[in-house]
Amino acid sequence: MKRLYMQEVATRDGFQNESTFIETADKIAVIDALSKCGYSKIEVTSFTSPKAIPSLRDAEAVMQGITRQPGVEYTVLVPNLRGAERALSCGVDEANLVMSVSEPHNRSNLRMTREQSFAQLSEVISVIGQGPVAINVSLSTVFGCPMQGDVHAEEVLKWVDRFTKLGVRGVTLCDTTGMAFPPQVRSLSAQVIERFPELQVTLHFHNTRGMALANTLGALEAGIDRFDSSLGGLGGCPYAPGASGNVCTEDLVHMLQLMEYDTGVDLDKILAISAQLPGLIGHSTPSQILKAGKRLDLHPIPEHVHTLAKQVVSAVTGVTE
Repeated sequence: MKRLYMQEVATRDGFQNESTFIETADKIAVIDALSKCGYSKIEVTSFTSPKAIPSLRDAEAVMQGITRQPGVEYTVLVPNLRGAERALSCGVDEANLVMSVSEPHNRSNLRMTREQSFAQLSEVISVIGQGPVAINVSLSTVFGCPMQGDVHAEEVLKWVDRFTKLGVRGVTLCDTTGMAFPPQVRSLSAQVIERFPELQVTLHFHNTRGMALANTLGALEAGIDRFDSSLGGLGGCPYAPGASGNVCTEDLVHMLQLMEYDTGVDLDKILAISAQLPGLIGHSTPSQILKAGKRLDLHPIPEHVHTLAKQVVSAVTGVTE
């Protein structure tokens, strides 16, 4: 049974998109519960300016308040040197840096050219790289950009190469706007693994066009063993028109377990946590397994099935009698 590494991003990528502020104590409670579910990594929060992302303005309090579990890495998004200083003061395990391979998306999302982003992130890497904190770079829109169109594989590989030479531990290939399709995913993933065997490579899918699970299969075929996902399918990109949430953790884990992969994640536990999300965010989530149940969650057999009694629908109540 092949081992896969599941990385939960709901508490950063998901919560940052919610209009309702989730109280600090509630965030800590969710993360503490997730920490006991078998994840390899949890993206806790973002050390972006509170003015830019007010929903995560309590980043220090959350990071300092969680109870860490052995075997779980706690990562945070770090946008710049100031964010790096804040993150390092909280003893994070990993810093996740972000830029887009698409020039128009990077300008829209980060208000910088790609070269400006690379220069800024290079400074962050030079500071963080002096200590024990690992560095991951998430490359957005590697499978397509709604403003640019296709993004060529060689362009992606060029940016992976530039960051690899700076000594990062890992790279995440992000389908930021849900434009990926399985053969494309399989091809690009295989090229990255072949050219950069020393890298920890993660795939990050959005379900904008209902392709996230299919794209996961493409990544598995290429040999990818690390996947980001978001509990309840929360998240999205506010700077990508029409982009909906990330691939739903419970839907993904349910599929992978049926395929006999070892995800390490306790599906029943994450379903229980997912069921609490609507109460925190004020609306339902896209989770299919939460709504329908697992494949073999069976229902009571109706009495008429045993007796073969004829069902009659009441003209008065409309109820089957």
